[in-house]
Amino acid sequence: MCRQVFGFRLAMIALAAPAALLGAAPGLPVRLVGAAVVVTFMGSYVLFRDWERFGPLLLKHPALLAADTLLGALLLVTAGPQSTLGYVSVCTPLLAGLAYSWRGAAFFACLQSLVLLAVRGDVLLLAGLCVITGALGVTLRNLLLRYGEAGRALAEARVRLTAAQVVEIERARLAREMHDSVAGTLHGLALAADALATCSDPAEVNERAALVARAARRAAAESRELLSDLRSQSYGGAGAAGVDLASELTNRVHDFNTRWEASGIATAYRSEGDGTPPVVPYPMARQLLSIAAEAMENAGRHAHPTRIDVTAGVHAGLLRISVRDDGRGLPPGTTLDTLRGTGHFGLVGMVERAAGVGARLRIGRGGAARGTEVRLEIPLGATR
Repeated sequence: MCRQVFGFRLAMIALAAPAALLGAAPGLPVRLVGAAVVVTFMGSYVLFRDWERFGPLLLKHPALLAADTLLGALLLVTAGPQSTLGYVSVCTPLLAGLAYSWRGAAFFACLQSLVLLAVRGDVLLLAGLCVITGALGVTLRNLLLRYGEAGRALAEARVRLTAAQVVEIERARLAREMHDSVAGTLHGLALAADALATCSDPAEVNERAALVARAARRAAAESRELLSDLRSQSYGGAGAAGVDLASELTNRVHDFNTRWEASGIATAYRSEGDGTPPVVPYPMARQLLSIAAEAMENAGRHAHPTRIDVTAGVHAGLLRISVRDDGRGLPPGTTLDTLRGTGHFGLVGMVERAAGVGARLRIGRGGAARGTEVRLEIPLGATR
């Protein structure tokens, strides 16, 4: 705002300077007027052109504006208040109001009014305008300060909101990771321990004990993997360059069969479609494999199936991963909200993971008479 006022002053001084020079007497008076023209013009030009650099000097030293006012009086004497220079005199209290608040505006309004009355006594209207512009400058200053405070408050609120959202997203991610990795393995460990308690044959006890030990080691390994992944993300780690989905899905199916051996569920993996699953980046592969593993865990815990089929392949430019069981299927009216409310976060986590990598997730019967199919599809271009 101050810069714009100085731009207006600059134009008015340029227009009034010829009249001021012509009205001055030859000799010393014309030299004084010429010096006043140069000083006031250059001062306005410098402040208009580089306010960020020189403006703080004017704000810190009000005497500079007072000196400018007195120099401008030389121009008023020669050019007269009726010239365009009269508008320059009105700018002085406006600047004082913007820069120095009420006290500065009152002082410079009085000073400029006295200068005008000393030059010519019939300029009461112009003197009154000086008072009005001073009050206007103070009002604009207060409005700008309040606007700036409101802007800072809004920026701080946005920062706090963003931080809260980041924390909430991270909490949800940690919940998914814990639910889909360590929690699932611990559930299998509990099943193996329950089966161990009912065994009486020494050979079977040894076998069940070995299964419990493997499940415990698996839980420990998953915990280390989760911590390692969190640290790599915190410090910018990129993880592996690529993951072979076919071999990893085979390993997940084998691990599921080992942990759920006592349940009698037959689980198998096969590739199908136009091509084998591609090698995908590690961050994406982690999400896709977690969805497939959680789909198998959900089927084993809740659907009571006799068979689970896991397939993966390329279909019409889409990478498709399917986990189908022949169990009792989802209860009618199941929604994500009802699952959240009842504490079942497996399907919720799968949907969040799929959305995070830009995949489409379908959960239903998939054309079968019974059971549930979890089908994930993602364009091949997104997996590179």
